[in-house]
Amino acid sequence: MERAGRRRRPDDRGSCGPRPVIDAGLVRSLVDTQFPQWAGLPLRLLDPAGSDHVIHRLGEELSVRLPRHAGAGNQAVEESAWLPRLVPHLPLAVPVPVGVGRPDFGCPWPWAVSRWLDGEVATVEALADSTDTAVALAKFLTALQRIAPGEHARGALTLRPLADRDRATRAAIAEVDGLFDAGPMTELRETALNAPEWDRPSVCCHGDFHTGNLLTTDGELSAVIDFGELGVGDPSCDPTIAFTLLSGRSRAAFRAESGVDDATWTRGRGRALATGLNAYTSYAAVDPRVAAQTARQISEALIG
Repeated sequence: MERAGRRRRPDDRGSCGPRPVIDAGLVRSLVDTQFPQWAGLPLRLLDPAGSDHVIHRLGEELSVRLPRHAGAGNQAVEESAWLPRLVPHLPLAVPVPVGVGRPDFGCPWPWAVSRWLDGEVATVEALADSTDTAVALAKFLTALQRIAPGEHARGALTLRPLADRDRATRAAIAEVDGLFDAGPMTELRETALNAPEWDRPSVCCHGDFHTGNLLTTDGELSAVIDFGELGVGDPSCDPTIAFTLLSGRSRAAFRAESGVDDATWTRGRGRALATGLNAYTSYAAVDPRVAAQTARQISEALIG
């Protein structure tokens, strides 16, 4: 299930329209009318949840996830189609959808019921220096990339090239100049854009592989959640985790285990910078937690 979702600029979504009011009464009505076998199971709001969904735990073994906006409006349908196909191939737990609900009672989009995944959200404090975590992350990505995209990820996104983010990245560098050193950021941006492009067959990528989408149990990595950005293409989007969670020795262990080539690593640093800046300029002023996380991401991407 989703604990902390994707961090995007509000204007990245285009015309998302008004956001529905999602409360326990709405969730109760949807579950009880569309899934009567679970009627009456207790609901408990998960807070904080992600920026894309409102999530309630349903009983002890299920979760209910309703989109907050149109940008996430089809995620329930997409995940129900391809997540079950990925499960047998991956070394860590992922959400298993057990039902997709219809729009009703003022909820304008499909919504999902999934198996509950126990665990705590991964934190830098607990895992940044863990080489075991680094190796587990690399093995997960390697397994994901080995899955034939056409067979298991129908409907996945075609990943956008880094150049598509460049205009926003340049604007963000100018916006945060003084808080961060614009010189090294500009240099990394240019180096990443000029790195050789991915010239091999497209591979499956998580697409949003950051700390908030990882769960741990007893101090060890146990699950990967929120596959709303599952995509096919250049795998340089997923090494972002090396800059959001890892540091120093553990980052070196991640790179060695995953076998990332120099060009992909450089493009990955550029993506980590771009997405970190995007989130920082959007949310740092209103969310100290996101400010700290993305400031670290930017700094670690510059270190490499």
